[in-house]
Amino acid sequence: MPTFTALTTLQGKAEANKLGEAMENMTVEPTGVGVFEVEDGSGLWEVGGYFLEAPDEGELALLSAMAGAKPFVVSEVPDVDWVAHVKRELAPVPAGRFYVYGSHDADTVPDDAVPLLIDAAMAFGTGHHGTTLGCLQALDRLATEGFVGKNVADIGCGTAVLAMAAARIWPGVVLASDIDEVAVEVAENNVKANNLDGRVECVEAAGFEHPTLKAKAPFDLVFANILKGPLVGLCPDMAANIAPEGYAILSGILNEQADEVIEVYTQNSFNLIEKQQIVDWTTLLIQRKAS
Repeated sequence: MPTFTALTTLQGKAEANKLGEAMENMTVEPTGVGVFEVEDGSGLWEVGGYFLEAPDEGELALLSAMAGAKPFVVSEVPDVDWVAHVKRELAPVPAGRFYVYGSHDADTVPDDAVPLLIDAAMAFGTGHHGTTLGCLQALDRLATEGFVGKNVADIGCGTAVLAMAAARIWPGVVLASDIDEVAVEVAENNVKANNLDGRVECVEAAGFEHPTLKAKAPFDLVFANILKGPLVGLCPDMAANIAPEGYAILSGILNEQADEVIEVYTQNSFNLIEKQQIVDWTTLLIQRKAS
């Protein structure tokens, strides 16, 4: 059974949220509505709806005109088994010593690799995205140089692939946090699937705002694979929660945004150690100054 999408863009978060709310009251009700900032520095927001039958394009035209948005683009989505499709399309990803794979590729794991199982149903955070791959490669290089993380946190963990990578190579418990309840559930399921129960603890938190995180700070390594805006906002808390000479691996940064993030962190007690670009995305390895 085909489904339908209707997508548009407009300026302003408040206007985008209002348009999203208006879509929820359409005659042909959408099964879901999403409002997302377009992370390209343009200030645009994308508003989209998903429908089980064709939406009324006249009604969509009226909504977009009232909101000052571009005309909606309506598309029919064929009935596809997306998990099966992703399994076919997502090949395993080697990232230094790490090997990120789905269960359908379990027989391809090299004997000398550090395996990380992330199934296709949870595609973001599998290592195919330049941000996740960059973080895993930065972690591999840091470990190769002799660093051992004794107190590690993954802030905005998503699938928890980075937390699990650290737990695979170092002793101790790694903390993984995300602001999204569903992401925390996904992370917990991935931890179990990788037999890392008791090695990765998942909590729901905004930044470092959780009693478990506060109790374990300061950390000697923090991952934050999120987006430029949250990374900049999180900078003072990073400085407060990372030990002197401790490290952070930051990503979710478009290449053209990297200098701004570097400037903010260097003004807040961090030194840039490494900057890596993978396609459109930059990963930063930074270190907190000794004093």
